[in-house]
Amino acid sequence: MDLGFTERPRRRPSLTPMIDVVFLLLVFFMLASRFGTDMVIPLPLAGGGGTYTGAPRLIDVTPNELRLNKTPMSLAQIIQELAKLTENPSDAIVLRGLEDANLQHVISVHEALAAADYTNIVLIE
Repeated sequence: MDLGFTERPRRRPSLTPMIDVVFLLLVFFMLASRFGTDMVIPLPLAGGGGTYTGAPRLIDVTPNELRLNKTPMSLAQIIQELAKLTENPSDAIVLRGLEDANLQHVISVHEALAAADYTNIVLIE
């Protein structure tokens, strides 16, 4: 006995709405999250003008060493030598990262100089 009903194949549920919701959640969390605190590096760039007087005070930062006026030294030695080369702590000190110097290393040198009360540190490239 045939009742005229034919069995239809089952439809698979669409995954498109679920994918849309996942992407919306992803966008929401990316915009609402803070991935890290921003740190301002208080280093003026050399193009800012100003005057430079006195003895040379160039600190080169390389991946393996520090140099003051092209002479390799430790950070403590550099701070001692800078006391001889500056008249006051506001004299300009030029800080330059060379080769593949790590930015964190440059910032560490800047922080050590700031802790030694040097206030006018200029970053050059």
